Amino acid sequence: MLSSAAHAKPLEDVHLNVVPRTADEIARITAVTTPTTDFSDVARFEEMPAGAATVRASRTADAFSQPSGNIPFEDELTFRVGNGLFRKIWVSAPSSTLASDGLGPLFNARSCQRCHIKDGRGHPPEPNDDSSVSMFLRVSIPGSYEDKIADIEGYIATLPDPHYGKQLQDFALPGHAAEYELGITYKEEVISLSEGETVSLRHPTYTTEELGYGPLHPDAMLSPRVANQMIGLGLLEAIPAADILVGADPDDADGDGISGRPNIVWSHEFDQPMLGRFGHKAGNPTVRQQSAEAFAGDIGISSPLFPNGAGECTLAQTTCQTAPHGDGDDRGFEIDDEILDLVTFYSRNLAVPARRNADDPDVLRGKQVFYETGCIACHTPSFVTHRLEDQPEQSFQLIWPYTDMLLHDMGEGLADHRPEARATGREWRTPPLWGIGLTEQVSGHTYFLHDGRARSLLEAVIWHGGEAQTQRDAVIAMPKADREALIKFLESL
Repeated sequence: MLSSAAHAKPLEDVHLNVVPRTADEIARITAVTTPTTDFSDVARFEEMPAGAATVRASRTADAFSQPSGNIPFEDELTFRVGNGLFRKIWVSAPSSTLASDGLGPLFNARSCQRCHIKDGRGHPPEPNDDSSVSMFLRVSIPGSYEDKIADIEGYIATLPDPHYGKQLQDFALPGHAAEYELGITYKEEVISLSEGETVSLRHPTYTTEELGYGPLHPDAMLSPRVANQMIGLGLLEAIPAADILVGADPDDADGDGISGRPNIVWSHEFDQPMLGRFGHKAGNPTVRQQSAEAFAGDIGISSPLFPNGAGECTLAQTTCQTAPHGDGDDRGFEIDDEILDLVTFYSRNLAVPARRNADDPDVLRGKQVFYETGCIACHTPSFVTHRLEDQPEQSFQLIWPYTDMLLHDMGEGLADHRPEARATGREWRTPPLWGIGLTEQVSGHTYFLHDGRARSLLEAVIWHGGEAQTQRDAVIAMPKADREALIKFLESL
Protein backbone atom coordinates (compact mmCIF):
# COMPACT_ATOMS: atom_id res chain seq x y z
CA MET A 1 0.00 0.00 0.00
CA LEU A 2 1.17 3.57 -0.67
CA SER A 3 0.62 6.55 1.56
CA SER A 4 -1.86 9.18 0.43
CA ALA A 5 1.00 11.25 -0.96
CA ALA A 6 1.76 8.71 -3.67
CA HIS A 7 -0.14 7.77 -6.81
CA ALA A 8 -1.53 4.31 -7.48
CA LYS A 9 0.76 3.34 -10.35
CA PRO A 10 2.45 0.53 -8.41
CA LEU A 11 -0.89 -1.24 -8.53
CA GLU A 12 -0.99 -1.02 -12.33
CA ASP A 13 0.84 -3.23 -14.81
CA VAL A 14 2.49 -0.40 -16.70
CA HIS A 15 5.15 -2.73 -18.11
CA LEU A 16 2.63 -4.79 -20.10
CA ASN A 17 0.52 -3.95 -23.15
CA VAL A 18 -2.75 -5.06 -21.56
CA VAL A 19 -6.19 -5.57 -23.08
CA PRO A 20 -8.83 -4.86 -20.38
CA ARG A 21 -10.97 -7.81 -19.26
CA THR A 22 -14.68 -7.90 -19.91
CA ALA A 23 -17.24 -8.63 -17.19
CA ASP A 24 -17.88 -12.03 -18.77
CA GLU A 25 -14.17 -12.88 -18.69
CA ILE A 26 -13.89 -11.87 -15.04
CA ALA A 27 -16.77 -14.20 -14.14
CA ARG A 28 -15.20 -17.09 -16.07
CA ILE A 29 -11.80 -16.48 -14.47
CA THR A 30 -13.30 -16.46 -10.98
CA ALA A 31 -15.01 -19.78 -11.66
CA VAL A 32 -11.96 -21.52 -13.10
CA THR A 33 -9.50 -20.32 -10.41
CA THR A 34 -11.64 -21.06 -7.35
CA PRO A 35 -9.83 -23.88 -5.50
CA THR A 36 -11.46 -27.26 -5.92
CA THR A 37 -13.05 -29.34 -3.16
CA ASP A 38 -13.25 -32.46 -5.33
CA PHE A 39 -10.10 -34.59 -5.13
CA SER A 40 -11.40 -37.67 -6.90
CA ASP A 41 -9.72 -36.72 -10.17
CA VAL A 42 -7.44 -34.16 -11.78
CA ALA A 43 -9.01 -30.74 -12.22
CA ARG A 44 -9.65 -29.61 -15.78
CA PHE A 45 -6.47 -28.18 -17.36
CA GLU A 46 -4.44 -28.88 -14.21
CA GLU A 47 -1.97 -31.12 -16.02
CA MET A 48 -0.97 -28.11 -18.16
CA PRO A 49 0.45 -25.79 -15.46
CA ALA A 50 1.47 -23.08 -17.95
CA GLY A 51 -1.61 -23.31 -20.16
CA ALA A 52 -0.77 -23.42 -23.86
CA ALA A 53 2.83 -22.47 -22.99
CA THR A 54 3.31 -25.85 -21.24
CA VAL A 55 5.73 -28.34 -22.79
CA ARG A 56 6.05 -32.10 -22.46
CA ALA A 57 8.19 -33.04 -19.46
CA SER A 58 11.61 -34.13 -20.69
CA ARG A 59 13.39 -36.99 -18.94
CA THR A 60 16.75 -35.21 -19.27
CA ALA A 61 18.53 -32.42 -17.43
CA ASP A 62 17.26 -30.03 -20.13
CA ALA A 63 13.69 -30.18 -18.83
CA PHE A 64 13.75 -26.47 -17.86
CA SER A 65 15.49 -25.27 -21.03
CA GLN A 66 12.69 -25.52 -23.59
CA PRO A 67 10.87 -22.54 -25.15
CA SER A 68 7.20 -21.84 -24.43
CA GLY A 69 5.02 -24.46 -26.07
CA ASN A 70 3.03 -21.81 -27.91
CA ILE A 71 5.94 -19.65 -29.07
CA PRO A 72 5.47 -18.44 -32.67
CA PHE A 73 7.86 -20.05 -35.14
CA GLU A 74 9.40 -16.71 -36.07
CA ASP A 75 10.34 -16.10 -32.41
CA GLU A 76 12.17 -19.38 -31.87
CA LEU A 77 15.36 -17.85 -33.25
CA THR A 78 15.02 -14.94 -30.82
CA PHE A 79 14.73 -17.45 -27.98
CA ARG A 80 17.83 -19.32 -29.11
CA VAL A 81 19.89 -16.15 -29.50
CA GLY A 82 18.82 -15.17 -25.98
CA ASN A 83 19.85 -18.62 -24.81
CA GLY A 84 23.29 -18.09 -26.35
CA LEU A 85 23.67 -14.81 -24.46
CA PHE A 86 22.47 -16.44 -21.24
CA ARG A 87 25.19 -19.08 -21.66
CA LYS A 88 27.88 -16.66 -22.89
CA ILE A 89 31.20 -16.71 -21.00
CA TRP A 90 32.18 -13.08 -20.43
CA VAL A 91 35.82 -11.97 -20.51
CA SER A 92 37.68 -8.99 -19.11
CA ALA A 93 38.21 -5.71 -20.95
CA PRO A 94 39.97 -4.69 -23.07
CA SER A 95 39.41 -7.59 -25.43
CA SER A 96 39.27 -8.18 -29.16
CA THR A 97 35.84 -9.75 -28.62
CA LEU A 98 33.98 -6.51 -27.92
CA ALA A 99 30.62 -8.26 -27.71
CA SER A 100 31.86 -10.43 -24.81
CA ASP A 101 34.05 -8.13 -22.74
CA GLY A 102 33.35 -6.24 -19.54
CA LEU A 103 33.51 -9.03 -16.94
CA GLY A 104 33.99 -7.84 -13.37
CA PRO A 105 36.47 -6.77 -12.16
CA LEU A 106 34.61 -8.39 -9.23
CA PHE A 107 32.02 -11.07 -9.92
CA ASN A 108 30.20 -14.18 -8.68
CA ALA A 109 30.08 -15.98 -12.02
CA ARG A 110 31.20 -15.54 -15.65
CA SER A 111 27.80 -16.33 -17.16
CA CYS A 112 24.12 -16.47 -16.22
CA GLN A 113 24.18 -20.23 -16.80
CA ARG A 114 26.88 -20.77 -14.16
CA CYS A 115 24.42 -19.80 -11.41
CA HIS A 116 21.21 -21.04 -13.05
CA ILE A 117 22.70 -24.36 -14.13
CA LYS A 118 20.41 -25.88 -16.78
CA ASP A 119 18.03 -23.01 -15.90
CA GLY A 120 17.42 -24.66 -12.52
CA ARG A 121 18.02 -23.69 -8.93
CA GLY A 122 21.41 -23.14 -7.31
CA HIS A 123 22.88 -24.86 -4.28
CA PRO A 124 25.23 -24.19 -1.38
CA PRO A 125 28.77 -25.58 -1.57
CA GLU A 126 29.08 -29.29 -0.96
CA PRO A 127 31.40 -30.54 1.82
CA ASN A 128 35.05 -30.21 0.77
CA ASP A 129 33.96 -27.99 -2.15
CA ASP A 130 35.47 -24.50 -2.04
CA SER A 131 33.23 -23.16 -4.82
CA SER A 132 30.11 -21.18 -3.95
CA VAL A 133 29.05 -20.49 -7.55
CA SER A 134 25.23 -20.19 -7.62
CA MET A 135 25.20 -18.84 -4.04
CA PHE A 136 26.26 -15.51 -2.55
CA LEU A 137 25.58 -13.16 0.36
CA ARG A 138 23.57 -9.98 -0.02
CA VAL A 139 24.67 -7.18 2.31
CA SER A 140 23.23 -3.86 3.44
CA ILE A 141 23.25 -1.49 6.39
CA PRO A 142 20.46 0.59 7.94
CA GLY A 143 19.97 3.75 5.90
CA SER A 144 17.84 6.81 5.25
CA TYR A 145 15.07 7.37 2.73
CA GLU A 146 15.67 8.64 -0.77
CA ASP A 147 13.13 11.19 -2.02
CA LYS A 148 11.78 8.81 -4.65
CA ILE A 149 10.85 6.09 -2.17
CA ALA A 150 9.87 8.18 0.85
CA ASP A 151 6.15 7.92 0.01
CA ILE A 152 6.09 4.11 -0.09
CA GLU A 153 4.36 3.17 3.13
CA GLY A 154 6.32 0.62 5.13
CA TYR A 155 9.52 0.92 3.07
CA ILE A 156 12.51 -0.06 5.21
CA ALA A 157 15.43 2.12 4.17
CA THR A 158 18.84 0.49 3.74
CA LEU A 159 22.15 1.39 2.12
CA PRO A 160 24.91 -0.69 0.54
CA ASP A 161 27.89 -1.53 2.70
CA PRO A 162 30.35 1.35 2.11
CA HIS A 163 33.21 -1.02 1.22
CA TYR A 164 31.39 -4.00 -0.30
CA GLY A 165 28.20 -2.73 -1.94
CA LYS A 166 24.95 -4.73 -2.09
CA GLN A 167 26.37 -8.23 -2.48
CA LEU A 168 29.66 -9.97 -1.90
CA GLN A 169 31.66 -11.22 -4.89
CA ASP A 170 34.01 -14.14 -4.35
CA PHE A 171 35.85 -13.94 -7.72
CA ALA A 172 38.05 -11.23 -9.19
CA LEU A 173 40.12 -10.57 -12.27
CA PRO A 174 43.93 -10.76 -12.03
CA GLY A 175 45.27 -7.75 -10.15
CA HIS A 176 42.15 -7.42 -8.02
CA ALA A 177 41.31 -8.96 -4.67
CA ALA A 178 38.11 -10.96 -4.37
CA GLU A 179 35.81 -9.58 -1.72
CA TYR A 180 35.55 -12.71 0.42
CA GLU A 181 35.27 -16.45 0.72
CA LEU A 182 31.97 -17.90 1.90
CA GLY A 183 32.12 -20.10 4.95
CA ILE A 184 29.22 -22.31 6.08
CA THR A 185 28.88 -24.62 9.06
CA TYR A 186 25.77 -26.61 9.99
CA LYS A 187 24.27 -27.80 13.26
CA GLU A 188 21.73 -30.62 13.02
CA GLU A 189 18.37 -30.62 14.83
CA VAL A 190 16.36 -33.85 14.92
CA ILE A 191 12.56 -33.46 14.68
CA SER A 192 10.29 -36.35 15.68
CA LEU A 193 7.33 -37.13 13.43
CA SER A 194 4.00 -38.78 14.21
CA GLU A 195 4.81 -42.47 13.75
CA GLY A 196 8.30 -42.68 15.15
CA GLU A 197 10.17 -41.32 12.12
CA THR A 198 12.53 -38.40 12.39
CA VAL A 199 13.77 -35.69 10.09
CA SER A 200 16.96 -33.73 10.66
CA LEU A 201 17.13 -30.01 9.93
CA ARG A 202 20.51 -28.38 9.39
CA HIS A 203 20.89 -24.90 10.87
CA PRO A 204 23.49 -22.93 8.88
CA THR A 205 25.95 -20.37 10.17
CA TYR A 206 27.56 -18.14 7.54
CA THR A 207 30.93 -16.45 7.81
CA THR A 208 32.78 -14.00 5.58
CA GLU A 209 36.38 -15.15 5.38
CA GLU A 210 39.43 -13.60 3.71
CA LEU A 211 37.76 -10.20 3.36
CA GLY A 212 39.64 -8.36 0.62
CA TYR A 213 38.73 -4.73 1.36
CA GLY A 214 38.76 -4.38 5.11
CA PRO A 215 36.07 -5.16 7.65
CA LEU A 216 32.37 -5.06 6.89
CA HIS A 217 30.41 -2.19 8.40
CA PRO A 218 29.62 -3.00 12.06
CA ASP A 219 25.89 -2.86 11.27
CA ALA A 220 26.15 -5.00 8.12
CA MET A 221 23.18 -7.31 7.54
CA LEU A 222 23.94 -10.45 5.53
CA SER A 223 21.49 -12.68 3.66
CA PRO A 224 22.43 -15.92 1.86
CA ARG A 225 20.81 -16.54 -1.53
CA VAL A 226 20.90 -19.41 -4.01
CA ALA A 227 19.84 -18.87 -7.61
CA ASN A 228 16.15 -19.46 -8.34
CA GLN A 229 14.89 -21.72 -11.12
CA MET A 230 14.05 -19.83 -14.29
CA ILE A 231 10.87 -21.45 -15.65
CA GLY A 232 7.58 -19.58 -16.04
CA LEU A 233 8.91 -16.10 -15.28
CA GLY A 234 7.02 -14.42 -18.11
CA LEU A 235 3.76 -15.94 -16.92
CA LEU A 236 4.36 -14.77 -13.34
CA GLU A 237 5.04 -11.30 -14.72
CA ALA A 238 1.74 -11.44 -16.64
CA ILE A 239 -0.46 -12.14 -13.59
CA PRO A 240 -2.57 -9.00 -13.09
CA ALA A 241 -1.36 -6.99 -10.11
CA ALA A 242 -4.97 -6.68 -8.96
CA ASP A 243 -5.28 -10.48 -8.77
CA ILE A 244 -2.17 -10.65 -6.59
CA LEU A 245 -3.23 -7.78 -4.36
CA VAL A 246 -6.67 -9.24 -3.70
CA GLY A 247 -4.94 -12.02 -1.76
CA ALA A 248 -3.14 -9.60 0.55
CA ASP A 249 -4.40 -9.53 4.14
CA PRO A 250 -1.76 -7.55 6.04
CA ASP A 251 -3.84 -7.27 9.21
CA ASP A 252 -5.16 -10.86 9.04
CA ALA A 253 -8.72 -9.57 8.83
CA ASP A 254 -10.07 -13.08 8.18
CA GLY A 255 -8.34 -14.49 11.26
CA ASP A 256 -6.70 -17.44 9.53
CA GLY A 257 -3.21 -16.55 10.77
CA ILE A 258 -2.00 -15.75 7.23
CA SER A 259 -1.34 -12.10 6.44
CA GLY A 260 0.42 -11.83 3.08
CA ARG A 261 1.77 -8.45 2.00
CA PRO A 262 2.87 -7.11 -1.38
CA ASN A 263 6.37 -5.80 -1.76
CA ILE A 264 6.54 -2.40 -3.46
CA VAL A 265 9.93 -1.70 -5.05
CA TRP A 266 11.55 0.91 -7.28
CA SER A 267 11.42 0.33 -11.02
CA HIS A 268 14.55 1.51 -12.84
CA GLU A 269 12.72 0.93 -16.14
CA PHE A 270 9.73 3.15 -15.40
CA ASP A 271 11.17 5.44 -12.70
CA GLN A 272 8.39 4.78 -10.22
CA PRO A 273 7.32 2.33 -7.52
CA MET A 274 5.90 -0.99 -8.73
CA LEU A 275 4.72 -4.31 -7.35
CA GLY A 276 7.69 -6.58 -6.60
CA ARG A 277 7.46 -10.05 -8.13
CA PHE A 278 10.92 -11.62 -8.56
CA GLY A 279 13.65 -12.74 -6.21
CA HIS A 280 13.41 -14.42 -2.82
CA LYS A 281 11.87 -11.30 -1.28
CA ALA A 282 10.08 -10.02 -4.42
CA GLY A 283 12.73 -7.30 -4.74
CA ASN A 284 12.40 -6.75 -8.51
CA PRO A 285 9.26 -5.77 -10.44
CA THR A 286 10.00 -7.13 -13.93
CA VAL A 287 11.97 -9.86 -15.68
CA ARG A 288 13.98 -7.21 -17.51
CA GLN A 289 15.09 -5.47 -14.31
CA GLN A 290 15.81 -8.79 -12.62
CA SER A 291 18.04 -9.72 -15.56
CA ALA A 292 19.86 -6.38 -15.62
CA GLU A 293 20.48 -6.44 -11.89
CA ALA A 294 21.93 -9.95 -12.13
CA PHE A 295 24.23 -8.83 -14.95
CA ALA A 296 25.46 -5.94 -12.80
CA GLY A 297 25.78 -7.69 -9.45
CA ASP A 298 26.70 -11.23 -10.42
CA ILE A 299 28.89 -10.68 -13.51
CA GLY A 300 29.86 -6.98 -13.33
CA ILE A 301 28.23 -6.12 -16.67
CA SER A 302 26.70 -2.66 -17.19
CA SER A 303 23.43 -2.02 -19.03
CA PRO A 304 21.05 0.90 -19.64
CA LEU A 305 19.29 0.08 -16.34
CA PHE A 306 22.50 -0.27 -14.31
CA PRO A 307 25.10 1.78 -16.21
CA ASN A 308 28.12 1.55 -13.89
CA GLY A 309 30.94 -0.06 -15.87
CA ALA A 310 32.52 -1.14 -12.59
CA GLY A 311 29.48 -3.26 -11.79
CA GLU A 312 29.01 -3.65 -8.05
CA CYS A 313 32.35 -2.07 -7.11
CA THR A 314 32.08 0.69 -4.52
CA LEU A 315 33.86 4.04 -4.53
CA ALA A 316 36.13 2.65 -1.80
CA GLN A 317 37.39 0.01 -4.25
CA THR A 318 39.50 2.43 -6.27
CA THR A 319 41.45 -0.21 -8.22
CA CYS A 320 38.18 -1.64 -9.47
CA GLN A 321 36.76 1.77 -10.34
CA THR A 322 39.78 2.74 -12.42
CA ALA A 323 40.18 -0.62 -14.20
CA PRO A 324 39.39 -0.93 -17.93
CA HIS A 325 35.71 -1.60 -18.58
CA GLY A 326 33.89 -2.81 -21.67
CA ASP A 327 31.74 0.29 -22.16
CA GLY A 328 34.13 2.42 -24.18
CA ASP A 329 32.84 1.59 -27.67
CA ASP A 330 29.72 2.64 -29.56
CA ARG A 331 27.44 0.62 -27.28
CA GLY A 332 27.88 3.00 -24.34
CA PHE A 333 27.27 0.04 -22.03
CA GLU A 334 28.73 -3.45 -21.79
CA ILE A 335 25.35 -4.77 -22.94
CA ASP A 336 22.89 -2.55 -24.77
CA ASP A 337 19.10 -2.56 -24.94
CA GLU A 338 19.09 -5.13 -27.74
CA ILE A 339 21.10 -7.71 -25.78
CA LEU A 340 19.12 -7.07 -22.60
CA ASP A 341 15.87 -7.51 -24.56
CA LEU A 342 17.08 -10.84 -25.99
CA VAL A 343 18.00 -12.20 -22.56
CA THR A 344 14.69 -10.93 -21.20
CA PHE A 345 12.77 -12.69 -23.99
CA TYR A 346 14.64 -15.92 -23.26
CA SER A 347 13.98 -15.62 -19.52
CA ARG A 348 10.29 -14.90 -20.08
CA ASN A 349 9.87 -17.93 -22.30
CA LEU A 350 11.57 -20.78 -20.45
CA ALA A 351 8.72 -23.24 -20.44
CA VAL A 352 7.06 -25.00 -17.53
CA PRO A 353 6.93 -28.79 -18.02
CA ALA A 354 3.63 -30.67 -17.83
CA ARG A 355 2.60 -32.41 -14.63
CA ARG A 356 3.61 -36.04 -14.13
CA ASN A 357 1.36 -38.69 -12.54
CA ALA A 358 -1.27 -36.10 -11.68
CA ASP A 359 -4.02 -38.75 -11.67
CA ASP A 360 -2.15 -41.19 -9.43
CA PRO A 361 -4.37 -41.98 -6.39
CA ASP A 362 -1.57 -41.17 -3.95
CA VAL A 363 -0.91 -37.87 -5.71
CA LEU A 364 -4.61 -36.99 -5.56
CA ARG A 365 -4.63 -37.85 -1.86
CA GLY A 366 -1.55 -35.66 -1.38
CA LYS A 367 -3.29 -32.84 -3.20
CA GLN A 368 -6.22 -33.15 -0.81
CA VAL A 369 -3.84 -33.05 2.15
CA PHE A 370 -2.12 -29.97 0.70
CA TYR A 371 -5.40 -28.13 0.20
CA GLU A 372 -7.11 -29.17 3.44
CA THR A 373 -4.04 -28.54 5.60
CA GLY A 374 -4.21 -24.92 4.45
CA CYS A 375 -1.08 -24.77 2.30
CA ILE A 376 -3.05 -23.01 -0.45
CA ALA A 377 -3.48 -20.00 1.85
CA CYS A 378 -0.04 -18.96 0.55
CA HIS A 379 0.53 -21.33 -2.36
CA THR A 380 -2.43 -20.11 -4.42
CA PRO A 381 -3.04 -22.83 -7.02
CA SER A 382 -3.98 -20.90 -10.16
CA PHE A 383 -4.32 -17.57 -11.93
CA VAL A 384 -5.30 -16.35 -15.38
CA THR A 385 -2.79 -14.00 -16.98
CA HIS A 386 -3.52 -10.71 -18.72
CA ARG A 387 -4.56 -10.52 -22.34
CA LEU A 388 -1.38 -9.14 -23.90
CA GLU A 389 -1.23 -7.66 -27.39
CA ASP A 390 2.49 -8.26 -27.93
CA GLN A 391 3.23 -11.36 -25.81
CA PRO A 392 1.16 -14.22 -27.25
CA GLU A 393 3.04 -16.83 -25.22
CA GLN A 394 1.87 -15.31 -21.93
CA SER A 395 -1.51 -13.95 -23.08
CA PHE A 396 -4.68 -15.12 -21.29
CA GLN A 397 -3.33 -18.42 -19.96
CA LEU A 398 -4.75 -20.42 -17.06
CA ILE A 399 -1.62 -21.20 -15.02
CA TRP A 400 -0.95 -23.29 -11.90
CA PRO A 401 2.18 -21.86 -10.22
CA TYR A 402 1.09 -22.48 -6.60
CA THR A 403 2.18 -19.08 -5.29
CA ASP A 404 0.40 -15.91 -4.20
CA MET A 405 3.50 -13.78 -5.04
CA LEU A 406 3.17 -12.12 -1.61
CA LEU A 407 5.47 -11.75 1.40
CA HIS A 408 4.91 -13.89 4.48
CA ASP A 409 6.55 -14.01 7.90
CA MET A 410 8.17 -17.45 7.91
CA GLY A 411 9.34 -17.37 11.51
CA GLU A 412 12.62 -16.93 13.29
CA GLY A 413 14.11 -20.16 11.96
CA LEU A 414 14.21 -18.85 8.39
CA ALA A 415 14.76 -15.17 9.24
CA ASP A 416 17.77 -13.43 7.69
CA HIS A 417 17.18 -10.19 9.66
CA ARG A 418 17.84 -8.17 6.50
CA PRO A 419 14.99 -6.08 5.04
CA GLU A 420 14.48 -5.50 1.33
CA ALA A 421 12.14 -2.67 0.32
CA ARG A 422 8.97 -3.44 2.34
CA ALA A 423 10.01 -7.01 3.19
CA THR A 424 11.16 -7.44 6.78
CA GLY A 425 13.98 -9.69 7.92
CA ARG A 426 11.45 -12.46 8.61
CA GLU A 427 9.47 -12.23 5.36
CA TRP A 428 9.91 -14.13 2.11
CA ARG A 429 7.94 -14.27 -1.13
CA THR A 430 5.96 -17.49 -1.55
CA PRO A 431 8.03 -19.41 -4.12
CA PRO A 432 6.25 -20.97 -7.11
CA LEU A 433 6.08 -24.76 -6.80
CA TRP A 434 5.76 -25.64 -10.49
CA GLY A 435 8.65 -27.82 -11.60
CA ILE A 436 9.81 -28.50 -8.03
CA GLY A 437 9.57 -32.26 -8.52
CA LEU A 438 12.11 -32.07 -11.36
CA THR A 439 14.81 -30.36 -9.26
CA GLU A 440 17.04 -33.41 -8.90
CA GLN A 441 16.71 -34.32 -12.58
CA VAL A 442 17.62 -30.80 -13.72
CA SER A 443 19.99 -29.56 -11.02
CA GLY A 444 21.43 -32.78 -9.65
CA HIS A 445 20.38 -32.09 -6.06
CA THR A 446 17.35 -31.74 -3.81
CA TYR A 447 18.25 -28.57 -1.93
CA PHE A 448 15.45 -26.10 -1.26
CA LEU A 449 14.63 -22.77 0.42
CA HIS A 450 16.42 -19.46 -0.09
CA ASP A 451 19.81 -20.83 0.97
CA GLY A 452 19.50 -24.50 0.09
CA ARG A 453 19.54 -25.62 3.72
CA ALA A 454 16.68 -28.10 3.20
CA ARG A 455 17.95 -31.35 1.68
CA SER A 456 14.51 -32.66 0.78
CA LEU A 457 10.97 -31.47 0.25
CA LEU A 458 10.01 -32.80 3.68
CA GLU A 459 12.79 -30.79 5.34
CA ALA A 460 11.62 -27.70 3.45
CA VAL A 461 8.09 -28.17 4.77
CA ILE A 462 9.28 -28.70 8.36
CA TRP A 463 11.32 -25.49 8.19
CA HIS A 464 8.09 -23.49 7.79
CA GLY A 465 7.26 -21.31 10.79
CA GLY A 466 5.62 -17.98 11.53
CA GLU A 467 2.43 -17.73 9.47
CA ALA A 468 2.88 -21.36 8.38
CA GLN A 469 3.51 -22.79 11.85
CA THR A 470 0.04 -24.33 12.04
CA GLN A 471 0.49 -26.09 8.70
CA ARG A 472 3.98 -27.27 9.65
CA ASP A 473 2.72 -28.72 12.93
CA ALA A 474 -0.13 -30.44 11.11
CA VAL A 475 2.33 -32.13 8.74
CA ILE A 476 4.38 -33.39 11.69
CA ALA A 477 1.28 -34.75 13.43
CA MET A 478 -0.53 -36.30 10.44
CA PRO A 479 -0.38 -40.03 9.65
CA LYS A 480 2.75 -41.14 7.82
CA ALA A 481 0.71 -42.19 4.77
CA ASP A 482 -0.72 -38.68 4.40
CA ARG A 483 2.72 -37.14 4.77
CA GLU A 484 4.12 -39.42 2.06
CA ALA A 485 1.16 -38.62 -0.20
CA LEU A 486 1.78 -34.90 0.34
CA ILE A 487 5.38 -35.28 -0.84
CA LYS A 488 4.25 -37.32 -3.87
CA PHE A 489 1.90 -34.48 -4.79
CA LEU A 490 4.73 -31.93 -4.57
CA GLU A 491 6.95 -34.20 -6.66
CA SER A 492 4.27 -34.27 -9.36
CA LEU A 493 4.29 -30.50 -9.78
